[in-house]
Amino acid sequence: MTTPMTRAVAADPVALKRLGNAFCEAKLLLTATELGLFTVLDAGPATAEEVRAALKLGERGVRDFLDALVALGLLERTDGRYRNGPAAGQFLVRDKESYAGGFLERANRMLYPAWGNLTEALRTGAPQAQAPYSAVAANPAKLTAFLSMMDSVNGLLVPDIDRAFPWAEVRTVADIGGARGNLAGLLARNHDTLRGTVFDLPALNEAANAHLAGLGVADRVTFQPGDFFADELPTADVLILGHVLHNWSPEQRKQLVELCYAALEPGGALLVYDAMLDDEPGSISKLLVSLNMLLVTEGGSEYPVGECLGYLADAGFRTTGSHPIGADNTLVIGYK
Repeated sequence: MTTPMTRAVAADPVALKRLGNAFCEAKLLLTATELGLFTVLDAGPATAEEVRAALKLGERGVRDFLDALVALGLLERTDGRYRNGPAAGQFLVRDKESYAGGFLERANRMLYPAWGNLTEALRTGAPQAQAPYSAVAANPAKLTAFLSMMDSVNGLLVPDIDRAFPWAEVRTVADIGGARGNLAGLLARNHDTLRGTVFDLPALNEAANAHLAGLGVADRVTFQPGDFFADELPTADVLILGHVLHNWSPEQRKQLVELCYAALEPGGALLVYDAMLDDEPGSISKLLVSLNMLLVTEGGSEYPVGECLGYLADAGFRTTGSHPIGADNTLVIGYK
C-alpha cells in the first residue's frame, strides 16, 4: 500500500530497468554542470561542434550527450543548434545570483561516488565520503565550491523564511553555522534596519567578508569566528540553525539547541530548518538527503518534525508548530 506521496513502481521489468538506470540521467546533469555547459550556452545557441570546441571535448559522444540533455528538457535544439532550456538558463548559469548548481557540483564531486558505497555504509554505519572540513578549508578551490553549494541551497529558501517570520520587528539576527553569510546577508538586504552576525569556523572569515561586501551589507552583517561546541555563541534577537542539525547525532542536536537557548535573551527566537522527515515514508527527496548524511557524516541524518519540536521543548522553548519552506524543507520556530 502506498501513501499519496509515495511513488508507485509498475510491475514491469522495463519500469524497473528505467529506475535502475536513473543514475545515468543524474550523471548527465552533473557532468553538464561540471563542464560549465549551461554557462557556455548562455552566450547564445551553438552547434555540437562549437560546444565541443568550447569545452575542449573529444569527438565521440558529444552529440548524444547534448541530445540526451534535450530529451531531459534541460536543453532545446533548433536547426542543429543547442540552447539552454528555461530551468537551465535560470538556475544553472554560473555567476547569476539565481545559480543553483553549487549543490550539483558538490553532489558530483562527493555524493555521486559515495552512493556507489551505499551497501558498505548500511553494513557498517561508517561514512563513505569523508572530507574533513580542515582539508576543505585548506584548499581554496574546494572551499569556494563548498560555499557556492551552501549559497545555492539557502538562497532559494530566503523568500519563504522572510514570509514566515516578522523580520520588520527584529533588530539583530545571528546565523549559527552560517558559512559565508549568504542567508543573513540576503535577509539584511531585504530589511534595512536588520543587523546580523554570521558564526562559523575561522577559516571562512575572509570568504564571508568578501561575500557580505558583494551583497552590499558588510556595514550591517559581520563574521564572528568560532566553534559552536567550544565557544560562546553570539547573542541576538533571533538565532538561526539552517541545515546544521542534520550534520550531527541526536545527542549533539539536543546540545546545540540548548546552547542556543542559553544565548538568547527572554523574548528571543530560534529558527531551525532542515529537510525534516514526515511521519510516514513518502518524500523520496527528504529520505535521500538523510541517506546523504549517512554517507558523508559520522552521526548525521534527517529527523522527524516531532523530534525537532522535542529538542526545542526540552530546552525550554515554546513552539507553534512547523512551516513548510522551499520544495522539501521544514521550518520550526521556538520562542524563549
